[in-house]
Amino acid sequence: MTTGLPHSFTIAIDPADIDFMGHVNNASYLKWVQDAVISHWQRLAPAEAVAQHLWVALKHEITYRKPTFLGDDVVATVLLEKVQGARAFYETVIRRGEDVLAEVKSSWCCLDAATLRPARLARDVIDRFFVPGTSRD
Repeated sequence: MTTGLPHSFTIAIDPADIDFMGHVNNASYLKWVQDAVISHWQRLAPAEAVAQHLWVALKHEITYRKPTFLGDDVVATVLLEKVQGARAFYETVIRRGEDVLAEVKSSWCCLDAATLRPARLARDVIDRFFVPGTSRD
């Protein structure tokens, strides 16, 4: 069983995020997820790994549950589910209090910062994202 270490990321809603219907535009959620996942990486990975690797999104699957409005206090909770080769699979849940606003499944590719080619992470780096003794494969 995989037990990732959750990362909470506070989301700042900008007036530019609001669409013609008065709530957050769908495109803003993608930016939020990217910011939250990168924040998770930067918080848990060692500085050397952060400097040597970049992440690019491969796929996002978003399920919208409730609209988000300007002035809402919103937090994204990020969990790394598993790592396969150079790919990482994340789940991000965006909430306003107890209300789930959106659930996002995303996959990312790790790149070597120098060559921009896919790169596998060392096991000791991956281990930092999971509760000790749990499986990641």
